[in-house]
Amino acid sequence: MGETENTKAQKESWVDGLKNEFGKIAWLNKKTLGKQTVAVVIVSVIVGFIIAILDTVIQYGVDFLTGIGV
Repeated sequence: MGETENTKAQKESWVDGLKNEFGKIAWLNKKTLGKQTVAVVIVSVIVGFIIAILDTVIQYGVDFLTGIGV
């Protein structure tokens, strides 16, 4: 139940193809990566605050309309 030569050749060919594709990836340098990371964190925090404010306003509005907040 050993592997056939054809199967081994296919696996080696697949690994070689994978290595070749990894070589084509354009990796970011540290400066660009740092800038983009900071931008993502800042935008995430801003969006989080906006969602929290909207949630609070909508909650007060629903409470007012239903009479819970009396």
